[in-house]
This record gives sequence, structure tokens and C-alpha cells, in this order.
Amino acid sequence: MNRFYAFALAAMALLCFMVSSPPKWALAQQTAQQSAKTNLEIDLPDVVAEVRTAYDRYNNAVNAGNIAILNSTFRDDPRTIRYGQAENLYGYKQIEGFRAAARPLDPPRTLSKTVITTYGRDTTFIAAFQ
Repeated sequence: MNRFYAFALAAMALLCFMVSSPPKWALAQQTAQQSAKTNLEIDLPDVVAEVRTAYDRYNNAVNAGNIAILNSTFRDDPRTIRYGQAENLYGYKQIEGFRAAARPLDPPRTLSKTVITTYGRDTTFIAAFQ
């Protein structure tokens, strides 16, 4: 596909997004209404703290190459998915096999920003940036 068509497609997609997106104030109002309807509380402090502790434990294990902690972080279930930087692993057995070759990172990875968002007490999204 030549550059013109790629640009034109990107411009049309952006235009469709802008036309179909409600204003930000409407989204905030809609989110508050949905939250009220479902009783879903976002970023409960105790849940965020619990997730932060678990995530820090995982990140320290990555840096140290602690395979036991890394494996215990993932649910032993064939439906567990791990999205990595260079690989996607499906099922605990694949994750466990990948981790068998883990070594301590030298130098340890450092994260510039970690965002934790919790939805109620059962769902969490974590984005970590190096």
C-alpha cells in the first residue's frame, strides 16, 4: 500500500473516531452513571495497595530471577495468558516452561511509570513502562 493510501486510511479512521466520540464531559457523566448502576468502585485504596504489593513482589522476582515467585504469580490454568515483550504465552504450562530459563536481570529493569487501575475488588489493569 503506498503512502498516500495509508495516510488517507489513517485520516478517515481518525475522522470517524472524532465524529463518533461523544464530548469528554458526556463520557465522565456516562462513566459515573454506569458506575452507579453497577456499584463498581474504581481504585479502592486497599485493593490498589494489595495489587501494588503483589506487583512489586513480581517485579523484584523478575530482577532476581526467582522462578518460584514468578510461577506462583500466575494462576495454574490453561486459560491463563501472559503477554510479553517478545512472546505471548497461553496456559500456565507455557508460562512455567518459559520461566524455567529465567535468569536474574543484569542490570535490573527499572520502570519509569506504573499505572494500576482497579475495578471493584476483582479486576485490575496494570501498565508498566520501562
